[in-house]
Amino acid sequence: MGLLVETSAGVIGAAGAELEVLGLSGSVFEVLLRLARSPGQRLRMSDLAAQSTLTNSGLTRLVDRLEASGHVVREPCETDRRGSYACLTALGSDALEAVLPAHIETVDRVFTSILDPEELAALLLILRKLRAVVRPGSDPGHLATD
Repeated sequence: MGLLVETSAGVIGAAGAELEVLGLSGSVFEVLLRLARSPGQRLRMSDLAAQSTLTNSGLTRLVDRLEASGHVVREPCETDRRGSYACLTALGSDALEAVLPAHIETVDRVFTSILDPEELAALLLILRKLRAVVRPGSDPGHLATD
C-alpha cells in the first residue's frame, strides 16, 4: 500500500508541477479533462463528484470558480430539478488544449514510457479493478464484480 501511495504521489507531483507552471492547478485540469472526455462535454455534478478526487463541497466551490472565469457553465438537469450539469465552454476547452501537450509529455516521461505495452495494459486493468471497489460509480463501464 505504501508503494502505491508513494508512486501515486510522485506521478501526481510531477504532473501537477508541470500544470502549475502552465497556469492550471491539478484540480482544475482534472475537472476540465473529465468534462472534455464526456458525451456532450458535460457531466451531472453528482457524476463529476464520483469521478473526481475532490469532495462534493470542494467540487462545488471549484465549479463555482470555473463558472465565474468562463471555463464552465451550469445547465439544469431535464429529469431532476435539483440536479445540474457542469458543461465545458470553448474557453475551458482552449485552456485544456493549451496544456495537454506538455502534460502528455510529462506523463509519458514519468509513467507510460517506462512500461512495456503489456505491463501498462496489466497495470491499467488492475487500477480499474481497484478503483471500481474503492470509488463505486467512478467508471460505469467497469464493475467491481468483473
